[in-house]
Amino acid sequence: MLLQEWTMEEQEQLIHFMTTNTWPFDGESHPGRTIIEKAIEEGGYESDEVKTFWVENELGVKVGIVKIYDLQDEIPLFDLKIADVSRGYGYGPKALRLIAKYVFDLPEQKIRLEGHTRQDNVAMRKTFQRAGFVKEAHLRKAWFSPKENSYYDAVTYGITREDFMGGTTTPVIWEDVEKGKEEPRIPVFLDSFESERLVIRAPQIEDSLDIWNAIRHSLPALREWLPFAQSEPELESTEENLREAIANFITRKDLRLHLFKKDTGEFIGSSGLHRIDWSIPKFEIGYWLATEFEGLGYMTEAVRRIERFAFEELGARRVEIRCDEQNKKSRTVAERAGFILEGTLKNDSLSMDGKVLRNTCIYAKIEGE
Repeated sequence: MLLQEWTMEEQEQLIHFMTTNTWPFDGESHPGRTIIEKAIEEGGYESDEVKTFWVENELGVKVGIVKIYDLQDEIPLFDLKIADVSRGYGYGPKALRLIAKYVFDLPEQKIRLEGHTRQDNVAMRKTFQRAGFVKEAHLRKAWFSPKENSYYDAVTYGITREDFMGGTTTPVIWEDVEKGKEEPRIPVFLDSFESERLVIRAPQIEDSLDIWNAIRHSLPALREWLPFAQSEPELESTEENLREAIANFITRKDLRLHLFKKDTGEFIGSSGLHRIDWSIPKFEIGYWLATEFEGLGYMTEAVRRIERFAFEELGARRVEIRCDEQNKKSRTVAERAGFILEGTLKNDSLSMDGKVLRNTCIYAKIEGE
């Protein structure tokens, strides 16, 4: 993705973009042409204080627009808007990181960047969090909605120059947080990386058909070990589960990862970092592979790369793999990836049909091993 500076010659494109999309959390959810023309005329999109950029995706399609203002101050503000048809594809966080890079690369050495949104604008708040911004203020009844003639709470998110340059996230220590119970720092990290043969990335809504087909065709192999493979999946429920996974990734509650072959782009399975404890930090790697790709070493390769991601990018102190004692394929992956069997929990779980007690093997690696 990239930011492409808007010019006055593109006035009609800007007017079309602003008037044909909806902005439900703005004062004007459906702005008319006159309003946009007046804003342009008064320097609301281009001046010494304001610069406007198109947000273009990898195909050169204009998926959004961002206005950066108060550029003469040490603390610029921004307003990011993504087109209706382009929402839900992860463009917001990527655009926000580009905005931060632009601001902090300015010769004036800006000290921070901030943005505001309505408290109930969940999508924008997750965008802030995913891009490494920290919630810094909650303003009660500070956002007026003319359409509803009502006031809403507003929230402010910011990122400092030090955090952006250092790839860190420093949470605000609120006065009502007890000493010793501060929220753990969660590092900023990319949502996609590669191994020798694989692209490993965060889930996206367009993955739903691939996942659905892979599970359907792999049910005989997956059914004995995984709760979601007990019956023929429905596409609708697969999409619902995927949306939840995307939300959890954004909020860092759970980091599901999808695996694709580099050479063909085929979806081959799923892995990820689960049961996360950011205070240590420690993670558990889980995984399943589509039947047609078994026996080729893909999952061992993926686990090794995800383990490296956990230790090098997330600061992990411990990474685990837990599996049923009788799940020979899963145990083989853990052992080939160099994980050490620390112990076996006797009668720790039930078989998928709920009739037999099963043992759980715990494999692990710790920092420095």
